[in-house]
Amino acid sequence: MLSDIERKVLRVIANYSAGRRRTPTVDELCIKTGRSRGGIMTVLEVLAKEEYIEWQRSNPDQVVVLEAWERKGPDRWGAK
Repeated sequence: MLSDIERKVLRVIANYSAGRRRTPTVDELCIKTGRSRGGIMTVLEVLAKEEYIEWQRSNPDQVVVLEAWERKGPDRWGAK
């Protein structure tokens, strides 16, 4: 399950790329979320690890969206 900031960044990336036909840069994500560059890099690492995006720290402004919405998981009462 994604944290609020991870979900927000994923939605910003997906919506931005749908409207502009390119993904936002790390600096643009910082502006849109109010987070620091380091914070955004950490979020992008988590999203890549969870396979929502393809991303590498060595080329931080190149993001490929694999899944634009958070996957359904168990709800807070444990049901699936």
